[in-house]
Amino acid sequence: MKQFAFILSLVLCLSTVTFAQSTSRADELMQQAQTNLKQKEYIKARYLFLQAYNAFSSQEKYDKAVECGVNASALYHRENYYKEAFELLRGAELLVTGGEQKSGKAMPDLRFRINKERLQMYINLKNPARAKEQLTKLEETAKAAKNDSLNNDLLYTQANYYYTFGMNSQGDAYINRLIGQYKEQKNYAKVDESYKTLIDIARKANNAGLVARTYDKYILWTDSVKALTAQDELNVLKRKYDESLQTIEEKDSSLSAKQYIIIGLCILAGLLAAVLVLAGIVLLRFVLLTRKQKKAIQIANEHNELKTQFIQNISAQMEPTLNTLDGTQPGVRALKGFAEHIQELSDLENTLSEAYEMREININTFCESVMDKIKSGLKPDITTAVNAPKLSVKTNPEQLERILLHLLNNAAEFTPEGGKIWLDFKKRGAHTHQFIISDTGTGIAEEEQADLFKPFTKVKDLTEGDGLGLPICSLIATKMNGSLTLDSSYTKGCRFVLELHT
Repeated sequence: MKQFAFILSLVLCLSTVTFAQSTSRADELMQQAQTNLKQKEYIKARYLFLQAYNAFSSQEKYDKAVECGVNASALYHRENYYKEAFELLRGAELLVTGGEQKSGKAMPDLRFRINKERLQMYINLKNPARAKEQLTKLEETAKAAKNDSLNNDLLYTQANYYYTFGMNSQGDAYINRLIGQYKEQKNYAKVDESYKTLIDIARKANNAGLVARTYDKYILWTDSVKALTAQDELNVLKRKYDESLQTIEEKDSSLSAKQYIIIGLCILAGLLAAVLVLAGIVLLRFVLLTRKQKKAIQIANEHNELKTQFIQNISAQMEPTLNTLDGTQPGVRALKGFAEHIQELSDLENTLSEAYEMREININTFCESVMDKIKSGLKPDITTAVNAPKLSVKTNPEQLERILLHLLNNAAEFTPEGGKIWLDFKKRGAHTHQFIISDTGTGIAEEEQADLFKPFTKVKDLTEGDGLGLPICSLIATKMNGSLTLDSSYTKGCRFVLELHT
């Protein structure tokens, strides 16, 4: 007995899973069909709608089945396959009949959609008698459904039928009835939509007179709707005005209450005046402060320019003197390098808007060549690696090599024996790529990272380096339409990221 219960529960679970999968598959087919229809892939869309129709039919999801069946039928008769289209609608109607018998409930809204599609096909076939039969069925199903949306759709369909077969007066009667309903409801957006739909119907029917007449009515409507809107606003204002008068009359019945109101208004006016005076004072102080700040900024910019010029002059004046000293002395070499770096830093700041010349290079060959140039200065047992694809990139190879060599030499200096240094190239987009230099060295202290690319932030012994290498590389990267950053999330050593945009 227990085994039978277990087997039964297992069968139920499998049935539930299978039904859920089939339901999901049917919805997926319907979505794919709608996507192909938007992309105007009509044959593929028709095939997918048919598959979804069969799937929904087997699941007894009548509304979605009818929707897919009607769409597939429309795609059939779009290519003049009317026989297939009529057979598909006949099958959909039988499906709805079965659903009504099974549920004991009528489904007039689904029958309306099927009959409307049949009507459209008879209109396309220029068969007024059969089209009239379907129109009569539509009227009966819309009446049974008691649905305002279907009734409005019916009015559109009736107008389309009469206009198509040249009965313009009857078509006008139905469309004017629909527009009249929307006007009474003050649903001006629907009125506008109705005129546009009527113009579309007239074009499909090749009724030039109807197109012209409808355009004239539409233009008159757009002018009148402005007046109607203005009248509505005027009525609202009038109502508010009447309410205000009534309120005033009620307040006038009590003299003391009116006096309190006047006194309160006077106090409020006094407070407002005080606030305005205070606001004026605050505004005046803000204007004065702004002027003062602008002047301070201007003076700071002037001083900065003078400082830059002064540093350039010092660097230029130091060079002749340094040339007379013994160039083999570490201090003299350090001063010469410092003077050159200062001059270069100043030149870069003044020419940031001037782009470097660019040319195509092979990334793999270039990166391997740069890595080879630092291998002679590596400590024992340090391994190097280059991960760069064989593709061409447009850049300035001289400046790019300078930045990479500086970063790789720094990595070689601070990476102990047995460590690793590697250079990676990564494509980040159609016009963005990165050069990533990583090592397993000592890394950079957290408190020093913020000022890493700022010059003159730390007093150093020049024989140990002037600290201007990274600021210069950062400015070169900026001039190359890129940026140089430190990856602070990397904790096994040091990692710099050079990102360039072409």
